[in-house]
Amino acid sequence: MSTSILEIVELPDGDFALRRADDETAPLVRISFSQEARDMMEEQDLTVAKAMMTAGIEAVGNIAHDIDWDEDELEHQPSTHPRTLH
Repeated sequence: MSTSILEIVELPDGDFALRRADDETAPLVRISFSQEARDMMEEQDLTVAKAMMTAGIEAVGNIAHDIDWDEDELEHQPSTHPRTLH
């Protein structure tokens, strides 16, 4: 498996994105803050976006071994109701 270098960039619309350094197409993750949230963060929005993306990367690393990529098994799982995320 090859290793990609990831970068955090600020997009022209003010959103922050995580993308592969060698790929400027669609980002892997995009974070958009409302103006109210930006005002509360007092110009620390980049710091907060970095923390959010770092936490996400760590979470994926922690659960990656639990993911079963076998599509046949996924097709046979019963459907679930929408979940409320907190």
